[in-house]
Amino acid sequence: MTAWGLLGTGAYAPARAAGNAELAAALDIDPQRILDSTGIRERRRADATEAASDLAARAAEAALEQAGCDAADLDLLVVGTSTPDELGPATACRVQALLGARRAVAFDIGAACSGYLFGLKVARDWLAGAERGLALVVGAEVYSRFLDPADRATAVLFGDGAGASVVGPVPAGTGIESVRLGADGTRAGSVLIPAGGSRRPADPGTVREGAHRIRMDAPAIRRAFPELFDLAIGEILAAHGLKLDDIDLVVPHQPNPRTLRRYAEHADIPRDRLAVIGEHLGNIGAASIPAALAAAEADGRLKHGDRVLLAAVGAGLTWGSALITWTRPGKDPA
Repeated sequence: MTAWGLLGTGAYAPARAAGNAELAAALDIDPQRILDSTGIRERRRADATEAASDLAARAAEAALEQAGCDAADLDLLVVGTSTPDELGPATACRVQALLGARRAVAFDIGAACSGYLFGLKVARDWLAGAERGLALVVGAEVYSRFLDPADRATAVLFGDGAGASVVGPVPAGTGIESVRLGADGTRAGSVLIPAGGSRRPADPGTVREGAHRIRMDAPAIRRAFPELFDLAIGEILAAHGLKLDDIDLVVPHQPNPRTLRRYAEHADIPRDRLAVIGEHLGNIGAASIPAALAAAEADGRLKHGDRVLLAAVGAGLTWGSALITWTRPGKDPA
């Protein structure tokens, strides 16, 4: 049977950085307090010309270049995003057009911070069913368009960015070993954008209320994060008869560096085995894991044969994990 893995990774962050001093002025707090409570020094902001599809396309181009693949050869294009260009069509269709990936089936996945893992599962199973082909999985967010600058629970956390991976055939014994996913819709109200959909269409009242901004029950999310991370990580390790000591690198989504490092202490994950990129990006949702993978690959933290564990918890609430045996990026990895 063909093994399927990541042939290339890529990431894109907008040029403008919003530091803590800028945010603190609107929140009427000390910039140092933001750093102490989150570990975030800055987060990126898309400019007026950039939507989620633009960021996604830039990250995708980098992944395709590393993989040595052409967009025209893609069979599947999946975009995980909770900040789409429009409510319809799918942002993936916008990305398809930007890349010239004319033959790719294109659609979105709305699983928030877990979106990349949901997309990875779809891509691997799609390719396995076809027994051929190439897929592109992208996470892209422009959270800045949906933030209330006076909301201390969200304004300091979220940033804009994109990450992408090309999925294709890899040598036997490497690649994506498994992906496990979950959801608990009873907690969907913990973090959401209340208005703008079919339940509460946009009208002057929802605009005055600021209901098109992200709202988050921060205490509920703080409780859910370790619980669901434990679940996601524990299930996949148990399924493979592994322990955390067997994992070379844990690549989580990036709620914030402080939360991740606190969780690492709770779970006995050594800091040198935890990928953290949020200090200069903030939480970039579905883009977090692919962007962190791209950074780890660029920094030489990933070697052929490494066991890599991916994990995320997102709005919905959703969660997921994936186990990968790393292979050298490129069209013909060896």
